[in-house]
Amino acid sequence: MIQLFLFIILTVLSAAALAGIILQTVCCVITRIKKKTKPKQLMRLKKKVMFFAVTVILNVGLITVSQLTASTPRIVDENGNTPENSITELTEVELNGRKQWISIRGWDKNAPVLLFLAGGPGGTQMAGVRHELSELEKHFIVVNWDQPGSGKSYYAEKINNISAQTYIADGYALTEYLKERFSQEKIYLVGESWGSALGIFLVDKYPNSYHALIGTGQMVDFAETERIDYAKALEIAQSKGDTALIERLKANGEPPYYGKDVTWKSAVYLNYLSAYMTANPKIQNPGYNTFRDVGSSEYGLLDKLNFFRGIVNTYNHVYQQLYMIDMRTDYTKLDAPAYFFLGRYDVNAPTALVEEYVQVLDAPDKRIEWFEHSGHSPWINEPDKFVTEVLSCFSEN
Repeated sequence: MIQLFLFIILTVLSAAALAGIILQTVCCVITRIKKKTKPKQLMRLKKKVMFFAVTVILNVGLITVSQLTASTPRIVDENGNTPENSITELTEVELNGRKQWISIRGWDKNAPVLLFLAGGPGGTQMAGVRHELSELEKHFIVVNWDQPGSGKSYYAEKINNISAQTYIADGYALTEYLKERFSQEKIYLVGESWGSALGIFLVDKYPNSYHALIGTGQMVDFAETERIDYAKALEIAQSKGDTALIERLKANGEPPYYGKDVTWKSAVYLNYLSAYMTANPKIQNPGYNTFRDVGSSEYGLLDKLNFFRGIVNTYNHVYQQLYMIDMRTDYTKLDAPAYFFLGRYDVNAPTALVEEYVQVLDAPDKRIEWFEHSGHSPWINEPDKFVTEVLSCFSEN
């Protein structure tokens, strides 16, 4: 509390200093042009400059306050009471010299730790997991990590310096932090989309740190996935006579893409496939609740902006580094159990590739759990079944 108080004081003083600098600059500018400007023009200019200065100061103050007051809500039971041994934290940690943010939520501080690895790269699902999978908090200490280049950790590292190795190194450092803090020898991993690949990377390199892994929306072969997705979007567009979409796809050409436009070119078919899944009546709760999530209390105003910047900028830089990875040849042996939660109607991460991967995977235990009313995100589409299956798989390890 003392450190937080001192931080707030320093922030207020810094804002005051900034205000002073802005006002001093305004005064200097007005003084310099005073001799060359007519009185009426000068008065109008003064009002405009002062209005601009006050607006800047107020915006800086608002952003600062929103960042300082960001928090994760307390846990309450059915009677509105907070469980005595519960934990709810929004915490900044330093991982390999990079400052990053995590949320920690659980009804019991002595429960096993479950680390959720968000999709992306560049995505943040800190609020989404709290909303959709709150039931897990009754059984685990659920930790959500904003990875470098995403959400609250957008500035943890320069985007151009981030690679898959960055995530592996920091994911392991976070694992060690959680093991030490909660006095546990191992933790559990749940990875979604890109996070499912990161989970495999971590288990492969540090098997003794993890009880088991669940991958959902599992990524297997990044380049092949993009080619399949592109072809599927083209097939759907042709069946619907969507000429505009067909022209855009053909103009971009078949992936994989490289350079500065990876995000935007990939978005043409990925957004189209997402809309296709959203329209599928067999998929429950088909869409992401983006406005709810970005508006959640975990994110200050700057975080809300970086919520989207990560999806665009970090994804663009990192994703094209992953095209050479194929789990079926590169990660065929894992020394921890691996379970794959697949949506029956997932057209984003081809489930056929996961089935092929499971066939060649050597692991202490492995299996596919199908979600019959899901697309790419079973944890959103069928959250109750998702929680039930997590408890079933992890109770075995």
